[in-house]
Amino acid sequence: MPAQKPHRSKQDYGTPPAFIDAVERRFGALDIDLAARVDNKVAPSWVDVEEDSLAQPWRAIGLGWLNPPFANLGAWAAKCCSEAGPQSRILMLSPASVGTDWWAEHVHGHASVLFLRPRLTFVGCSDPYPKDLALSCFGFGVSGYETWRWKC
Repeated sequence: MPAQKPHRSKQDYGTPPAFIDAVERRFGALDIDLAARVDNKVAPSWVDVEEDSLAQPWRAIGLGWLNPPFANLGAWAAKCCSEAGPQSRILMLSPASVGTDWWAEHVHGHASVLFLRPRLTFVGCSDPYPKDLALSCFGFGVSGYETWRWKC
């Protein structure tokens, strides 16, 4: 088992392009990347991670993409839950941490959740991420759980 390094691990891995392609086939073109750098953005507009995306309004953003730093997921999930709506749909990639308080308070009952299979290999990594991941879909007017075989 890999050694865990809470709050010390790299937090800015890019999302695999093949996964983004599958997301856009299912949901449509992404309008904005809500936590990116110029070298790893996946949408035509983006909020640089240095700009503190959590402090900015996300209303009327269209279809937003979020692969946030995994160290502080509670704040990101709370922001998605409070800002999402018909004009601000948000797709958040995160570990499937179903036993955490942030999941219970901000994801369960607030988003449609797709548990991903197979596991993702983030840009710059040689092995798949060692934990199950989920794509939480906020602002779509439905909640619930299903698995998604994103790669055929």
